[in-house]
Amino acid sequence: MPSKCAVCKGKGMCGLPACPITRRFHALRETKPISEYMGASPSVFVGSFGYPKVVGGPLMINDSDNPLDWVRNKFSIDDIVSIRSRTIRGGKELDVKVPDVGKVQEIALSSKPLDVEVAFTKPIQFDLSFDGDVTPTGLSGEMKRLDVIDNAKVSRIVDACTSDTDLKATEAARILFENGTDVYKITNLLSAGLMGIEKNRKVVPTRWAITATDDMLCSSYKAEVLRLPALPEFEVFCDTLHGNTLCFILIPSNDWRFEMIERWQKKSLWADDEETIIIDGEKGKTKREYSPIGGAYYAARLAVLEYLHRRRCCARVICIRDISGEYWAPLGVWVIREASHAALAKDPKRFGTLSEAVSAASVMLDTSFWIPRMGLLKDIREQKTLFDF
Repeated sequence: MPSKCAVCKGKGMCGLPACPITRRFHALRETKPISEYMGASPSVFVGSFGYPKVVGGPLMINDSDNPLDWVRNKFSIDDIVSIRSRTIRGGKELDVKVPDVGKVQEIALSSKPLDVEVAFTKPIQFDLSFDGDVTPTGLSGEMKRLDVIDNAKVSRIVDACTSDTDLKATEAARILFENGTDVYKITNLLSAGLMGIEKNRKVVPTRWAITATDDMLCSSYKAEVLRLPALPEFEVFCDTLHGNTLCFILIPSNDWRFEMIERWQKKSLWADDEETIIIDGEKGKTKREYSPIGGAYYAARLAVLEYLHRRRCCARVICIRDISGEYWAPLGVWVIREASHAALAKDPKRFGTLSEAVSAASVMLDTSFWIPRMGLLKDIREQKTLFDF
């Protein structure tokens, strides 16, 4: 059984007044009790507490808050934590059923950070917020006034998809993605209530929007991958980012199956003296229940479906995520997404048999803990499909 910490990831499921694992992050705070802010706002954040009455508003930082920039600039965990500890989460009460949230939507729409002026009801305070899916922010303040100084510059494709109130959110997400809009921007648009059919539009908490965006894109790609011919050979990919090693084994097949195993090594962030392991999977077109692995499951699944769609092939997939103690701060789902992309961007190691692929993956990971635990491996070894003949 996975530890409660590995499932909870700081959301307070244990009932304690403060997470004992994340308490040490409070030592990082350098709170400046300002009552006003003037500077850049690159994105928005909507909380999930109290749904459907939630608190949301701009994220305020004069640095980039896009993970693609962090990866491109090779930022360390310390670099990212430093940026996020200075990030201010501005908030006011929002009703998710009222999609027009004005200036917040301007910020979400803009292709560049907008300059804003914000007055807070009282000085901002240190308020570390994360749950394993969302990138943490260090500061927060209730807003009494928000003024957007710049005019939003909106890309043509974003304007077209958000202006079309007859376009379903799933269709809009796919069009945006296929036209070069990254997942992080799409998540922002969805969270700000800017996507979907007019009568269905609503503000979406950021944590939910992250997974919803991945899931919408997965559903679209999966429907196409299921109609493609089988991958010709077994392929193995592996890469590591911030202590997160992602390994994919692609198994030639005419049907889609995906199984993911996540191990938090001993003394790593969400584990203590014993390692903790979580497994989940799916087959066919739909996954009905939210994964106990959390947003990491959907991010890794999307990355491999993107790859299969590009290759014009179908496969069964085993995904292994192995987390070491190097990953000392929970940075969010983007780490898994970008580690998966980095792995799948490499030239694959190709093999003629499943045994060779599994052995190669064990060498790359320097561990074989996952082999006896994978139900998909067992099923493949015990069952024959038409592809085997």
